[in-house]
Amino acid sequence: MGCMSAPASTIEDAIQAALATVDDPEIRRPITDLGMVQGFTVVDGLVKVDLLLTVAGCPLRDKLNADITAAVTGIPGITGVEINFGVMNEEQRKALQSTLRGPGAAEPVIPFAQPGSRTRVYAVASGKGGVGKSSVTVNLAAALARRGLSVGVIDADIYGHSVPRMLGVENKPTRVEDMIMPPQSHGVKVISIGMFTAGNAAVVWRGPMLHRALQQFLADVYWGDLDVLLLDLPPGTGDVAISLAQLLPNAEILVVTTPQAAAAEVAERAGAIALQTHQRLVGVVENMSWLELPDGSRMEVFGAGGGQAVAESLTQTVGARVPLLGQIPLDTRVREAGDAGNPIVLAEPEAPAAKALDGVADKLAVRRESLVGKPLGLMVNAKRG
Repeated sequence: MGCMSAPASTIEDAIQAALATVDDPEIRRPITDLGMVQGFTVVDGLVKVDLLLTVAGCPLRDKLNADITAAVTGIPGITGVEINFGVMNEEQRKALQSTLRGPGAAEPVIPFAQPGSRTRVYAVASGKGGVGKSSVTVNLAAALARRGLSVGVIDADIYGHSVPRMLGVENKPTRVEDMIMPPQSHGVKVISIGMFTAGNAAVVWRGPMLHRALQQFLADVYWGDLDVLLLDLPPGTGDVAISLAQLLPNAEILVVTTPQAAAAEVAERAGAIALQTHQRLVGVVENMSWLELPDGSRMEVFGAGGGQAVAESLTQTVGARVPLLGQIPLDTRVREAGDAGNPIVLAEPEAPAAKALDGVADKLAVRRESLVGKPLGLMVNAKRG
């Protein structure tokens, strides 16, 4: 090998340590922990690494190549890196699956529905289409991820799926055995039915298939440890909203409306479903609130007051405060940024619409408080001193 045994073991330790700093781009865990490094040799400063990919034709091969090369060439005395890519066999994939899910977890469960889950789940709902629910969802996701939170988005709007485009997601999900690895963009993990259909095909499904798809998105997708999961629901109070209540009873409903009276009335109905499903209403977002004109005045294109009306009506209906979380002005840049796959909160954070969306994200980034140890105002067996 051209060097003495003591330094050899030291350089091999250094290579092992360098490889441990490289994360798999999809799973976001070190490649050494995931059983991907089959072995390596070092001869005269050239390191040859045998790496196992989870699936053949892995689209992230180039990223792994670059990350490993960068990590290993930083070691003094290393002059080059060669990576030999192989593919995991079935046994190795099963071992990886058990590493990720935990031993013995044969049947996929919905992690967010477990009593100990620390993930805050927000279902973004509206009574009717066209109120900008998907725009609100992707901007909130990007704003929360920018704060350093681990964020996932499920595009549960089965017929009108648009989240991947608006977040700039181009990769398809990859599979490890029966687990699905969600692609990421802007630090947000995303899954959508559009990723499983050919081209821009329409999804012509009835209730039971929608339920199964949502169940798979929640249980079969490897989300990791999320702080926040956002679901972009289809408009209305149909199958998906009902399935969501069954699968994720702890999800909190965020209602999106425009200021228009007609839209507000419909949004009230969408929010009131939470009474039947016993889900918490986290608040109302009023979108397209006004258009700022060059002279600084505001044109209320869709009228005024709808968001406040919905918040007040739902507060009365559910008997608990449902706040108006924010009013988002109309801005063509919101649409342009969405079409470009770079949400406005990232593309133009100083725009009034971006600031308003960021303000809503601030309110959603707060963890739900536990009631443990809190006085509930009940007097049990109170003794008079």
